[in-house]
Amino acid sequence: MPDTLPDRLSTDPDSPYYDAELLARDIGIRFKGAEKTNVEEYCVSEGWVRVAVGNKRDRHGKPLTLKLTGAVEPYFRDPPVG
Repeated sequence: MPDTLPDRLSTDPDSPYYDAELLARDIGIRFKGAEKTNVEEYCVSEGWVRVAVGNKRDRHGKPLTLKLTGAVEPYFRDPPVG
């Protein structure tokens, strides 16, 4: 498994940017210098994150999200295994 994070990653299994193996590792997101724990999807090159809005759900049962723009810094919280 690579030690670099992709430009774009999503926690939604229906998304083409979903990667279960990568998400199994503990990934942290710094957005505008602050730690975010409710990020559903991010894109580093375009500079945005989608964050969950409380416990709200859309009509398909997925978390309702809000797109925020700014500096995105994904990182691994845990050290690489092996």
